[in-house]
Amino acid sequence: MGNPENAREFEERRQGPVLRRREQVQPGTTDQRLLDTEGDSEWVHTDPWRVMRIQSEFVEGFGALAELPSAISVFGSARTAPGTPEYEAGIRIGKALVDAGFAVITGGGPGAMEAANKGAREAGGISVGLGIELPFEQGLNPHVDIGVNFRYFFVRKTMFVKYASGFVVLPGGLGTLDELFEALTLVQTGKVTRFPIVLFGTEYWSGLVDWLRDTVVAQGKASERDLLLFHVTDDVEEAVSLVTKETGL
Repeated sequence: MGNPENAREFEERRQGPVLRRREQVQPGTTDQRLLDTEGDSEWVHTDPWRVMRIQSEFVEGFGALAELPSAISVFGSARTAPGTPEYEAGIRIGKALVDAGFAVITGGGPGAMEAANKGAREAGGISVGLGIELPFEQGLNPHVDIGVNFRYFFVRKTMFVKYASGFVVLPGGLGTLDELFEALTLVQTGKVTRFPIVLFGTEYWSGLVDWLRDTVVAQGKASERDLLLFHVTDDVEEAVSLVTKETGL
């Protein structure tokens, strides 16, 4: 009789496009596992199943936003309190974007996002919120007309860029910085074109701009022209003009 270990050495099985050999060969077939109703539910947490969830999120997002008119994404802190100058600026920006003919897209949460959605709704425009599943409950703010909740940040980020013609970035924290630098990288590398980015609030953003110029660019980690990828302003009308001027509307 042959050596079982030698037989195992040459064992292989194809499962669709996947080839498994030796110890990685799985008993049964894919159909058997699909039709087997017994066993635990751990399969819903496997990577292949996650791919289907990711795909479904793209499909749902594309379907919900495909007929959206030209839009601008507005970012900012969820911790911005109502009644503060930053919150009021968000409302004015949301209104001004609608008056300029644009829908407003935010992360759908409270704070600066809520302010921009509120401004868009009060101006009679389309107010969109793209939420994200978080460990703490946040939910979509009441001023969102079209809302989509996502499990995965990278799917949500795709929607922000795909369905917006530009970004207005209000003062915010790590999430806001993440979206900002994602957009800057996409523009810098030519992945998106004609995509203006406006930072609103010179006092808040000046330290970051100084660091980019005096450290990042000065040490050769970025080019001087990269500082032209964004504009900084304190004026709502200027912010809206800058972020919409390249859209052709």
